[in-house]
Amino acid sequence: MSRWPDLSALEVLIAVVDHGSLSAAARSLQMAQPNASRSVTRLEHSLGLPLLRRTTTGSVPTPEGLLVVEWARPLLASAHDLLSNARTLSHQGSGHLAVSASQTISEHLLPGWLAALRAVSPAVRVNVRVTNTAAVLDDLQGGQCDLGFIEGPIPRRSAHLATVGQDELVLVVAPGHPWARRDRPIGPEDLHDGGLITRESGSGTRRVLDDALGRPVTPRLELSSNAAVRVAVLSGAGPAVLSRLAVADAIAAGSLIALQIQGVGLRRRLCAAWTGPRPLGGPAGELVRIATDAAARHTDPSAVAG
Repeated sequence: MSRWPDLSALEVLIAVVDHGSLSAAARSLQMAQPNASRSVTRLEHSLGLPLLRRTTTGSVPTPEGLLVVEWARPLLASAHDLLSNARTLSHQGSGHLAVSASQTISEHLLPGWLAALRAVSPAVRVNVRVTNTAAVLDDLQGGQCDLGFIEGPIPRRSAHLATVGQDELVLVVAPGHPWARRDRPIGPEDLHDGGLITRESGSGTRRVLDDALGRPVTPRLELSSNAAVRVAVLSGAGPAVLSRLAVADAIAAGSLIALQIQGVGLRRRLCAAWTGPRPLGGPAGELVRIATDAAARHTDPSAVAG
């Protein structure tokens, strides 16, 4: 028996229990299934225990495997905390904060929060990567950022969350679109069949829309930014569902028309997300405090620093 088990193999074994099969575990960890299987086999040889029972219909944990999983969870959590705390110490010394943020938050809320952070911590250097919710969570898990800002629903349980706002998605069309003059209500079936313009799969906006409608939409046009979707709608290319933050000015100006969707709720949480210890200190903790205070007070985020 080797002295130290392979932590990545333990992660695979835990994922088998959490996701129900070896293939699902491999997908959740973005590994090829043969590599995941070999990883567990090496762990079995290392520990001298049968961890998975392999059958023609799949692999399931043995009783020994289930026990190892329960012992491994705190071990992996401690290893993750060690890495996270080490990154925090290094970033405190350099005065650097790496942030990954979804588009809606980065376009409409994050600039105010960062202005407030600069007022109280002017020496902190902040690097922001703008992407979608799925990629923000990948950045967190991979250690590419210290703090993420994401839009619900939240697909993973491995990050700590703090609500930093609420948002509503709204169906919008150009004034010349037939729906702008339609008498009968617009329902979920219309959104599936009406040639929607949408954000890409993996965006928080798209996830909320697909969940609210009960199945994924098949868009006429799929674009990778709120601005591109908005321009397409303004040009008359079709209807879209976007954050009210992204279209409020166009609705007020009359260049876009907001429509009600019968029987569909499109509200979502906006969250800060981080890994490692639950208490969040340093510049990342200060930025989350600014964001949560701004949400609680419903005020200009830049006013929080005073």
